[in-house]
Amino acid sequence: DLYIQINVKPHPFFEREGSDLFCTVPISVVSAALGGELDVPTLDGKASLKIPEATQTNKTFRLRGKGMPSLRGGGSGDLLVTVVVETPVKLTRKQKDLLRQFGESLENSNERHNPESSSWLDKARRFIEDAIGS
Repeated sequence: DLYIQINVKPHPFFEREGSDLFCTVPISVVSAALGGELDVPTLDGKASLKIPEATQTNKTFRLRGKGMPSLRGGGSGDLLVTVVVETPVKLTRKQKDLLRQFGESLENSNERHNPESSSWLDKARRFIEDAIGS
């Protein structure tokens, strides 16, 4: 009898599930808010990923055919890219002032700008109303 044990070293950037690959990529607040393009590493080099405006953190994009080749033939899996919005650090005084002005303009607007916190507030409000009504 011959026993062979194969250990696969984890990749520093990609995770694999079947023929699909997963990765997480940081994007700037500006790219998340206004949209843009992002170069994403793939097994074959780089691929361009279009980031739509108003992209939220943990949004996952699918790049078809950019995953692992299928062991049984018939193409490749997909690359699923999750973006994480990075908060800027070490801001200058001018950048902080501009950010404060931007925040005030959002607060003074009647528009809904924060989908996650708005839905969280709605859920909390319903929970409290249900608890009081019981």
